[in-house]
Amino acid sequence: MEASRSQEPILDAKSQVTNQLVDFQWKLGMAVSSDSCRSLKYPYVAVMLKVADHSGQVKNKSFEMTIPQFQNFYRQFKDIAAIIETV
Repeated sequence: MEASRSQEPILDAKSQVTNQLVDFQWKLGMAVSSDSCRSLKYPYVAVMLKVADHSGQVKNKSFEMTIPQFQNFYRQFKDIAAIIETV
């Protein structure tokens, strides 16, 4: 008997978008110390998003990434933008 698998929704050109990116901001920060470490000198990128749901309610989302994670994130957005321009 095959175990049932949860399936993720498949998005295509006909799919209805449920959320919309309203604003995207980022800032570069440097963690200089913590309770357990006197000198971190750890650079990071803080990302702040405003996302509107289907009813128009805007929610703020924020997260932090390492510099390499942010560079990868940026490359992915550039790739997405290039694809969108061809549509």
